Amino acid sequence: MNQDANGANPLQIRVAFASSDMKRIDQHFGAAEAFVVYHIDAQDHRILEVIQFARLEMDGNEDKLAAKIAALAGCDLVYCEAVGASAVSQLRAQGIQPIKVAPGSSVSRIIRDLRGELQDGPTGWLARAIANRTPGCDRRFDLMEAEGWSE
Repeated sequence: MNQDANGANPLQIRVAFASSDMKRIDQHFGAAEAFVVYHIDAQDHRILEVIQFARLEMDGNEDKLAAKIAALAGCDLVYCEAVGASAVSQLRAQGIQPIKVAPGSSVSRIIRDLRGELQDGPTGWLARAIANRTPGCDRRFDLMEAEGWSE
């Protein structure tokens, strides 16, 4: 089993879904009343927690974003049916990749797809999300080369 420098399996992810019923992605990030958070790896998945918020209107009040983003700390990805530019920026700054999907997308289907990609070896945005957990680790060799290091 592959492990990173901290002894953790890097091919596991923590994913949140903006969902009112834990089955479908049916909420806008900023107005989401609930997120279901899963641990997903190539062999298995499990619910870690359900985070609930009071009903909020889509009023442009950015204060509501801070609580949601803080609640998702440690997540690699968040799936929602819509997400505003400010939320995207704030999520990415915290190392969370927002993913916009069609309203009503199936949580279980996305989990299956993610597990398949983890089995095959993540590519594209999923590989970047995993790599972003340890900022700078992928750049260390570039930095060493720029400093003139050689074997």
